[in-house]
Amino acid sequence: MVDLGEALKAINNPVRMDILKWLKEPLENFDVARQQVDAGVEGVCVSLIQERSGLSQSTISSYLATLQRAQLVVSKRIGAWTYYKRDEENIAAFLQQLKRDL
Repeated sequence: MVDLGEALKAINNPVRMDILKWLKEPLENFDVARQQVDAGVEGVCVSLIQERSGLSQSTISSYLATLQRAQLVVSKRIGAWTYYKRDEENIAAFLQQLKRDL
C-alpha cells in the first residue's frame, strides 16, 4: 500500500510532478532512440530525464529517489545505466486511496 503522505510530499514539487508526467508518455517526451533499451518496457535513462529537466544529475537522482521511496516509480539497472518508469499499479492505488480518504 502506498503511503499517502509520502506520495503527496513527493508530488509537491513541480519538477518531480513533471517527471511523472513525462514518464507517462516516454516516447513523446524523451529522445529514447538514444538509449540502448525499449523505453516502453524498461523505462527512461536518468541522463535523458536530467537533460529534459535542465537540472544537475545529482538533483534529478535525488528527485527520482524521492519518487521511488513514495512508490510512484520503479528503477532498473542495466549495465552502467539506470532506467526509471512509472509504477502504474501504485499510482492507481494512490489515486484510489486519495479518493477514498478525501
